[in-house]
Amino acid sequence: MIPTGIIVRRQSMKIRSFLGRATLATSLAALLGGGDPAPAHAAAPQVKTQAPGFYRMMLGDFEITVLSDGTAPQPVEKLLTNTQPEHVRSLLADAYLTSPMEMSINAYLINTGSQLFLVDTGAGELFGPSAGRLVSNLRAAGYQPEQVDAVLLTHIHGDHSGGLVVAGKPVFPNATVHAHKREADYWLSPANAEKASDHHKPSFQHAVASLAPYVTAGKLKTFEGSTELAPGLRTLESLGHTPGHSFYVAESQGQKLVFWGDLMHVAAVQFPEPAVTIQYDVDSKAAAAQRAKAYADAAKQGYLVAVDHISFPGIGHLRPQGKGYSWLPVNYSFTK
Repeated sequence: MIPTGIIVRRQSMKIRSFLGRATLATSLAALLGGGDPAPAHAAAPQVKTQAPGFYRMMLGDFEITVLSDGTAPQPVEKLLTNTQPEHVRSLLADAYLTSPMEMSINAYLINTGSQLFLVDTGAGELFGPSAGRLVSNLRAAGYQPEQVDAVLLTHIHGDHSGGLVVAGKPVFPNATVHAHKREADYWLSPANAEKASDHHKPSFQHAVASLAPYVTAGKLKTFEGSTELAPGLRTLESLGHTPGHSFYVAESQGQKLVFWGDLMHVAAVQFPEPAVTIQYDVDSKAAAAQRAKAYADAAKQGYLVAVDHISFPGIGHLRPQGKGYSWLPVNYSFTK
């Protein structure tokens, strides 16, 4: 009789030998084209959606929330002027970009602690499915459209005022809309709309449609020059891109942030070469002069700027570099 221990050892050896042959067979099958064993579960599908588009920071006692309205693909080499398309493509390539380029559409919420101000409103329904995200991102950020006390328009182009309405109804029913008097007078004038080129006529139509419910309700308020809207918040003229294009300046506890609107559009081109203009400028010469002035002041004083079409969240500093400037995005902060 073979001792029990020997039998157990022989069975164990047989099992190990079998497992070894099975493992070898599996490996050989894979090498010979048998492929990997079937996964234990189905592959996770790609989600293909972006994170909620808001970014929050503090400016002294003011809470600043950047809201993304989405993006707008733009053939920038065809739109930029006072330059050449080949040169624009070269500058884009230096920044690892190609045309058409996705241009961010940013808006900015200022909570002073007593009032809620929204700087620009995005494109609303005007720019198709890649835009029109402001309200959903506003809610994701913890606010409701009904809480906005005032909308501050840098100007009345569709990608800044289009978000005022949806299906003809006001999106911000409790808000007063502020705009420069020249801006409102220009875009709401039937005479100007009549004599505008076919290319620009839609801009007049969009302006009237976006502002109509607020005008009817007596909630459009115009200003001129430098006007204080609230303690620590004022307007600053920057006429050129449009007849009444304006900045808004927020200051709290020694910190300053200037909202530039459409002072510039393409960072990869217009920071190194500030003289480059764009077809959307109503007065490109005046717009270029305002840009040179604003760049120099921001770089010298070192304050933050917020730009509607720089990659989200569009807040940062400027530093002189060569004949132009470099852009220094605000450092990401998880909490403030």
